[in-house]
Amino acid sequence: MKKKIMISMMIVVLLFGGAGLYILEQNSFDMVEQAVEIQTSEGKLTGTFVLPKNYTNKLGLVLFIHGDGPIDATHDDGYKPLWERLASLGYASLSLNKRGMNGSEGNWLHQSIDDRVEEARQAIAWAKEQPMIDEKQIGVWGASQAGWVIPKLAKKEPLAFSLLLSPAINWVSQGQYHTRKNMVIDGYSEAEIQDKEAYDQQVLTLLEKQASYEEYVKIARENNLMAKDRWTFVSKNFLSDATNDLPNFNSPVLLILGEEDIHVDVKETERVYRDIVKPELLTVVVFPDADHSMLSKQTANSNMRAVLISLFAPRQITIPGYMDAIEQFLKKLRKHT
Repeated sequence: MKKKIMISMMIVVLLFGGAGLYILEQNSFDMVEQAVEIQTSEGKLTGTFVLPKNYTNKLGLVLFIHGDGPIDATHDDGYKPLWERLASLGYASLSLNKRGMNGSEGNWLHQSIDDRVEEARQAIAWAKEQPMIDEKQIGVWGASQAGWVIPKLAKKEPLAFSLLLSPAINWVSQGQYHTRKNMVIDGYSEAEIQDKEAYDQQVLTLLEKQASYEEYVKIARENNLMAKDRWTFVSKNFLSDATNDLPNFNSPVLLILGEEDIHVDVKETERVYRDIVKPELLTVVVFPDADHSMLSKQTANSNMRAVLISLFAPRQITIPGYMDAIEQFLKKLRKHT
């Protein structure tokens, strides 16, 4: 009996050990990651600089510009599969911790979109000083809120290309779309949705009047109360609209959208980009089963599934074709340069 128990325990240990080794192997990426610090007048920025393991020629660079939220340089390791793919194509990647994260000084909630543009310019200036980087091949990847940052950046920096994932056009209309879409999915009645929309209009009126946080708290609903820092952030940025900045693009743009996006009205985004960005510069890829972050609907709706894929098959966390689209775009770009 004891022998059987010992054998059973050994099998369990071996199974767990084997799973652990497999997870480590799957989360080991073919690239070199370096911690970096960039000194700015607004305080130190920290981040991650990623290089191919082997290279002889100068490298292009992709600067990563985050969406909303307290995002670290790796986006909880979510960027790593794409960094690896970019490294295989001869591109370095640079991604910074948002201010207040992992040693980056300041508070990202106190930043305007223009502040984020200047931060991106500081990152580009740093990248140009690195001896392995071809300064004529510096482009950007950006998700969601980066859709307001990158078109402004394109006016100030000669970007080689822009990769835009799920950008919105107008801050207010994006919020309205997201609210209604979410409430419909969650089964709220039309009356309940209209009540929430009326409340959001009250909040918007206060924002337009540049009301104080204290004035906002007086009308705020407890289950929708923004923290003071969040109110500051929204106050600085709620007028954001990409429409007038899209003509700034003078280099190729890859617009990546998912039809299952509940945050952004992708049909509006595609229409506006096609109307404004020069057709010869614009490539649009729309994935039917993708959400805002390029996860499949099945993965987006299951935290357990997302965790398991992240552990055991991180390169498959995004939908098939997403990284391929970026690779094809960059290879085509290189052929014409």
